Amino acid sequence: MPPARPRVLYVSDLAYPARGRRYCDEDIFLTARLREEFDIALCHPLDAAALMDGFDAVVVRNSGPVLNYQGAYDAFREQALARGIRVYNELSGKGDMAGKQYLLDLTAAGYPVIPTVDRVADLAGLPEADTYAVKPKLGADSIGLEFVPRERLPELAYGDILVQPRIDFRYEVSFYFVDDTLQYALHAPRPAERWALEPYEPTDEDREFARRFVDWNAIAHGIQRVDACRAPNGELLLVELEDLNPYLSLDVLPADARDSFVASMKTSLRGLLER
Repeated sequence: MPPARPRVLYVSDLAYPARGRRYCDEDIFLTARLREEFDIALCHPLDAAALMDGFDAVVVRNSGPVLNYQGAYDAFREQALARGIRVYNELSGKGDMAGKQYLLDLTAAGYPVIPTVDRVADLAGLPEADTYAVKPKLGADSIGLEFVPRERLPELAYGDILVQPRIDFRYEVSFYFVDDTLQYALHAPRPAERWALEPYEPTDEDREFARRFVDWNAIAHGIQRVDACRAPNGELLLVELEDLNPYLSLDVLPADARDSFVASMKTSLRGLLER
C-alpha cells in the first residue's frame, strides 16, 4: 500500500465579512492546491480544539480576528501546546499572535517602527502630530481604533491601549514571507484604499527592512506579513507584524507567483511535519 498522506486540519472562517477582501476565495484556492499533497479537512476556528487530535498538523489561515472568540482561541493555544500539536504558524510568534506588545518592545529597542507608547509618562517622547492613533492592545482589523488630538491624550484610560502619532504616509507596502524567505511584496499606492493592492518590486533596503522583523520574530515554520508605511521622508516604518493569520492577497499575483508561493508553503509545511 502507498504511504498514508499527512492529514491537515485547515482552520478558516469562510463567512468572515472582511472589508475589501474575500477570505473564502483565498482559502478555497489554497486548500485545493494543498490537497495535491496532503489530506485536507476544513473547519471553523471554534471547532479546531475539538478536532485537532485527529490530524498531523493544524494550519491556521483566514480565521478572522481572535478578539471575536478570544476564550476559544486561548483554549486552542493552551491545548495545542500541552498536547504537542503541530500548528502552522508555530505558536511561538511574538508579533500580532501575542497582541500589540511587540510595538512597544520594538520602539524601545530602536527598530524602525511607528513610535508607540502605552503610558501617560511616555507621551512626551512621541513626535508632534495633528492627531494620534489610539488602539487596543488586543485589537485587530481596526477594531477599536480611533484618532484623537494631542490635548486629549492625557485624558485617556491607559492600561489596555497604545498611542501612536498619525503618520501622513505616502503609501503602505506589505512583505510576505514563508519561513524566513521573502515571497513577494504588494503596495497600496493610494493611502485611502488600503486593499487596492498592486505588485511592488522591493529594493535591497526594503528587503533588509522587512527581514529584520522576521529575524526578530524567529518563526521557523509559518507565513508572516510585514506591513509598513513609507513616511514623507522616504523612511519605511513598521505598521504591523502579522504572524497569526495574515491575509495574503493571492488574487493580486500573477499565476506563476501564486504557484511559487504554494510550492514554498508546501515545503514549509512538510518541514513542520518532519520536525
